Amino acid sequence: VQLQASGGGLVQAGDSLRLSCATRGRSFRGYTTAWFRQAPGKERELVAAIGWAGTSTTYADSVKGRFTMSRDNAKNAMYLQMNDLKPEDTAVYYCAAQLTSSWPGRASDYSYWGQGTLVTVSS
Repeated sequence: VQLQASGGGLVQAGDSLRLSCATRGRSFRGYTTAWFRQAPGKERELVAAIGWAGTSTTYADSVKGRFTMSRDNAKNAMYLQMNDLKPEDTAVYYCAAQLTSSWPGRASDYSYWGQGTLVTVSS
């Protein structure tokens, strides 16, 4: 599965951004999908995930109530709507997919990764 992320940019605190991730010719059906982020000098962390059936979702505590992840299997795409952005949200955001039974899984469980898109939030 090849993933391509887009939608990052430079915004001010309190603004919104929507990240997108698309596959090339493959469906997300059956895959657990997620968004991770990695800030400079920090480890990659899970931001949000949707389970393979599309019925389970989870969010990092730091983004609950502000970020919403969704997936459109018909369009082979997933999204991360980010509202009320904060400077601490600044990071490279990666979309990812995995087929293991681990939920939501660690970064090491994910076999398929997008190239990353940079989100910078200024104060």
